[in-house]
Amino acid sequence: MNGNETGEFIGALLILCGSIFSVISVFGLIRLPDVYTRSHAATKSSTLSVLLTLTGVFLYFLFRDHFVSVRVLLGIVFVFLTAPVAGHLIIRAAYRSNVKLADISVEDELHDVLHGNVEDGGTEEH
Repeated sequence: MNGNETGEFIGALLILCGSIFSVISVFGLIRLPDVYTRSHAATKSSTLSVLLTLTGVFLYFLFRDHFVSVRVLLGIVFVFLTAPVAGHLIIRAAYRSNVKLADISVEDELHDVLHGNVEDGGTEEH
């Protein structure tokens, strides 16, 4: 097995790992109880799966055709920067729209930060 075949194999293995993480994120979306935990599963594991897949595609074409794809590299950077930020903004909008936490949630630490703690002499924000 020469270097090109090894590189192609590593690229294909990364694509396979990306596919597995994509399936894991789907299970997270189905099984988790509320929008906050579902978004966590969607953004974290889906971002990882897309990054693994695009890295595998980049390596595969690099070793197979000796072709450096700037589009794939830009796709990796774009997904790495935008997916977590988009997930954060969606969750922030859901929280500010008073979407209820799951019943199994123990504590809402953000409530005191946003609305002020009345017991500590903080002011209630309206």
